[in-house]
Amino acid sequence: MELLRGDFHVHSTFSDDAVSTVGENIAAASARGLQTLRLIDHVRASTDWVPSFVTAVAAEPVPEGLEILTGVETKILDGRGSLDLPADLIVGAGGVDAIVLADHQFPGPDGPWSPTETRERIAAGLSPEDALDLLIDALVAAMRAVAFDWFPGAGQLAHCFSILPKVGLSESQLSEEQLERWATAAAETGTLIEINEKWSCPEPRSIAAARAAGAIVVAASDAHTAGDVGRYEGVLRIDTASTKGLT
Repeated sequence: MELLRGDFHVHSTFSDDAVSTVGENIAAASARGLQTLRLIDHVRASTDWVPSFVTAVAAEPVPEGLEILTGVETKILDGRGSLDLPADLIVGAGGVDAIVLADHQFPGPDGPWSPTETRERIAAGLSPEDALDLLIDALVAAMRAVAFDWFPGAGQLAHCFSILPKVGLSESQLSEEQLERWATAAAETGTLIEINEKWSCPEPRSIAAARAAGAIVVAASDAHTAGDVGRYEGVLRIDTASTKGLT
């Protein structure tokens, strides 16, 4: 299956929670017969090692038949789509290829809410529908910001909707309108939507909506060790169910 010939989310030792080097990940991808590998690592506004990461990737020999892409994974901070990125980040020539947008915390109107704070706000009267609107609005704003500040196609959604179970919500509660708005924004901005192996998301219904809108869907292991690169079970299950109209 063509989808499974790529891995668009692999971490190296530039992330403090990963154990494999850039070179080890490239070797693993080649051994798995992958055609595309996106190496990404976690950044914050204070991160200063991105140029070293870009240099390290460029220095590695690339096996024949394997395309190497790069990116940085950052959290969406608020409903305006603000991102936790270094001010001097270069995307494009001389820098990374993509901004990988993650819902590590819940994007409130004026800043990120922890899962605990989000659950407390829902218990205090924030309706699930309004909470989901906040999330969709933030995702759409972030996708549009990346396309505007850099270029269409520079964005990728990491393990999208993984925050929902942590705050007591689920993807099944997303309305058709919310999903359509999310998927249309991804298509219009060229933002890739990954099916994430580690977090088993987005769900089949969301992936079906993404494809119906014309968004590009890719496979992602979210590997933190080279042994997990390009290994898929959940991705295949979600993709298969999405094409059959299952949930």
